[in-house]
Amino acid sequence: MMSHLPDIELVVNGRSTRGYRAIPVGDGPWPGVVVIQEWWGLNDHIRDIVDRFAREGFVALAPDLYYGETASEPDDARKLAMALEYPDALQVIQQAINELIADSAVSPKKIGVIGFCMGGGLALHGAAKLTGLGAAVPCYGGGPEMSPEDAARIKVPVLAIYGELDKGVSPEVAAKRASLLDAAGVNHEMVIYSGAQHAFMNDQRPAFHPEAAEDAWQRILNLFRDVLR
Repeated sequence: MMSHLPDIELVVNGRSTRGYRAIPVGDGPWPGVVVIQEWWGLNDHIRDIVDRFAREGFVALAPDLYYGETASEPDDARKLAMALEYPDALQVIQQAINELIADSAVSPKKIGVIGFCMGGGLALHGAAKLTGLGAAVPCYGGGPEMSPEDAARIKVPVLAIYGELDKGVSPEVAAKRASLLDAAGVNHEMVIYSGAQHAFMNDQRPAFHPEAAEDAWQRILNLFRDVLR
């Protein structure tokens, strides 16, 4: 069971955006998770993931990195993603983390972050740059690659999820990232799902792979339940 809460306002550098959140029904406190959007924006799919986390016993919050805009066509999503500035996006995500830490319904005061596609890249980079984290899960994360210096700053467990047939964030990309994290001494796990494409966890897209998505979901829940306590 879960309860949807009113959107909250997140203010960064004088700009206001929203955050979609949901909370379990019952007596807390509960662990907190920030959900980072795909390049489509804060749409129904991301809201559904927030709701799913709440039904599993997490206070979940998805910040709107596009300040009210969403896309349904790839060309529009690409334009929004290209206009996104990583430093600004990370500040918005940090504000969302801070909101959960300040919430009396959230305990412990270390937050999980999970992102998909563009948001997966932000989750990985955020593991090196954000404070208040307990774990990071980048799912087929796009965006710029991480430097060895940033990798060395990661002090939380990382679960990186990929699809075997992903032509962008390919298994070769996954292997290079794993080597980078290994060299930095990061506690991490890489999972590559056979027969799965990019965005295979999005049940609103043709690439959806139910079996891989369900296994990945259980791994994510197990990590967060193990670490965020």
